[in-house]
Amino acid sequence: MQYYTESLTRYQRLPTREVKIGDLLLGNFHPIRIQTMTTTDTLDTEATVAQCIRCIEAGAELVRITAPSIKEAENLLHIKKALRERGYHTPLVADIHFTPNAAEVAARIVEKVRINPGNYVDKKKFQFKEYTDAEYQAELERIRERFVPLIRICKEYGTAMRIGTNHGSLSDRIMSRYGDTPMGMVESAMEFLRIAREENYHQIVLSMKASNPQVMVQAYRLLVKTMMEEFGECYPLHLGVTEAGDGEDGRIKSAMGIGTLLEDGIGDTIRVSLTEEPEYEIPVCRDLVKRYTHRENHKPIPPIERLAYSPFQYQRRNTQPTGRIGGKQVPVVIADLSEEPLTHEKLADIGYRYDSTTDKWHVSDTAADFIYTSGRYVPFELPGTLQVICDAQVYAHVPDPRRYFPLFTWTTWLQRLDEPSPYLNFIALDTLNTTDEEWEQLLQTLDDTTVLCIYSQNRHAMPAVRQKINDLMLRGITTPVILCVESFHASIDEQLIQFAVEAGALLLDGMGDGIWLKNHPDLVKNLRVSGRTYLEVHSHAQFLNNTAFSILQASRTRISKTEYISCPSCGRTLFDLQETTARIRAATHHLKGVKIAVMGCIVNGPGEMADADFGYVGSGPGKITLYKGKEIVKRNVPAETAVDELIQLIKENGMWTDPEPVPSAAIASTPRS
Repeated sequence: MQYYTESLTRYQRLPTREVKIGDLLLGNFHPIRIQTMTTTDTLDTEATVAQCIRCIEAGAELVRITAPSIKEAENLLHIKKALRERGYHTPLVADIHFTPNAAEVAARIVEKVRINPGNYVDKKKFQFKEYTDAEYQAELERIRERFVPLIRICKEYGTAMRIGTNHGSLSDRIMSRYGDTPMGMVESAMEFLRIAREENYHQIVLSMKASNPQVMVQAYRLLVKTMMEEFGECYPLHLGVTEAGDGEDGRIKSAMGIGTLLEDGIGDTIRVSLTEEPEYEIPVCRDLVKRYTHRENHKPIPPIERLAYSPFQYQRRNTQPTGRIGGKQVPVVIADLSEEPLTHEKLADIGYRYDSTTDKWHVSDTAADFIYTSGRYVPFELPGTLQVICDAQVYAHVPDPRRYFPLFTWTTWLQRLDEPSPYLNFIALDTLNTTDEEWEQLLQTLDDTTVLCIYSQNRHAMPAVRQKINDLMLRGITTPVILCVESFHASIDEQLIQFAVEAGALLLDGMGDGIWLKNHPDLVKNLRVSGRTYLEVHSHAQFLNNTAFSILQASRTRISKTEYISCPSCGRTLFDLQETTARIRAATHHLKGVKIAVMGCIVNGPGEMADADFGYVGSGPGKITLYKGKEIVKRNVPAETAVDELIQLIKENGMWTDPEPVPSAAIASTPRS
């Protein structure tokens, strides 16, 4: 096994145990199941039943409902009864956090319970303690004593269980020994799994959720490796990026984390956690799962015999700086304007706004670094931060050879029929149409001016590109690589998913010195995301540019804007999460690099917001608790003034900048760092 999967180049599902959830079979090569979670008050039976029905009719195969206390757990009986009377038999899942007694009630009613090993027995106090081996073993015995009764109830009633670790809610005991790491997440789940196995209970699904896709992916891979080494088998895996947020950013972050694992055949059920109505999550899940239907039929990719990087920890690939690309420089963004008019107005779509009254350019934090113009030259003077890629056959006549650089195909590069640049040359390579011999020939010609633009028309595209980059690493070749993804999908949702998976998966493993996305506007028929028309707000060029920067942000490889860690809401939520998130986003979206968590309740608050700089957490009806990191700063702030209080907190900690007014004067034309 290649650490966590049988093959890194041949698509095949990871073999897992079969788990029965009501009449639904999970794992063991059954279809990847789609699920979501209600946002209603669990004690409001009619509202919860109505929302369950909307989710089921949208395609949910499991529906999770929060049960924070015994009274909600008991009401699951009325919800289940009402659904069954109306002809809906979809399995229900009870979501439990701090209350073992509620889990024991729910396990007698619904088909599955989800527990969080970080807080099922332990109470998190953010305290560090050095444990001796004897003290640690005593803690495990305490867990056993409290956990075994639930296991026995589940065995008696035929109830399945998810052991769901969350990165931000690891127990103090795990944190003290393993730290805030993927290994800590894995061990948190393994402690509970070992007890279940000793009780001969195997109807178990596991998850390793985090709001950071990089941490999430590493934890799942490490869990697979650990289970195989210790048990010789794997239990089914529930995939999800927790607190992903809303809109395009939420979809990109979720697709990147979930899709990276699905590419390698890992995952038996998925949930996309969006700060939106739960039925909006289902189409995203469906588009993700659809990518792997008949994926086994892809064209062969040369095998990876040895990995040149660790899939369990992040380290950026070592590359030589070539112009503004590679080395320690942030990954660049290339805007494809080959089918767009080359006008001042078009450059505004990719972050450059021209002020004709001052004859100056204004450059945003999400301004592309290069534009590709195909065989054309730009008919006006460009801003100083922008460079141009053109086709090699027109390079000889460019107006400025220090601003324009040629793009070769690998064949035209080898033939050298066109003059290369003495500074920077781009070489496009399709892995599908390059033989091993041709690849060897190309590698012999790379020099300190070359940058590879690698893409693949293989159905299994990301692993095909990964194989080439791994080969470069094994050979010690440090030529920078631009990750190129072209989408022919007819919907924006599917394009977002493809771009996020095929580029994002590689960025999570430290591969890629830039990103180049391309689509075909004439093919796009469905221009809707989250029920709104996307292109009323963005042109295609702006959509691609924003998507590229969002992918870099989600992979934590280039921070260009505020990051929001926002829970998807549930029956525990104590305020209007969607409206509040929108208000906070409107007030703070200009704070580049600041991470703000918006959490619906104290259950998900201090833990699951993980590495946020500031937290806005519901603590009671109409009351908000504000955090700096994991420390409480203000309790019981009235919701009416809490957003203003949050802004004041950010200011007090020196992380606030006033939003820029609409500029009327020059912005520099010097290169951005």
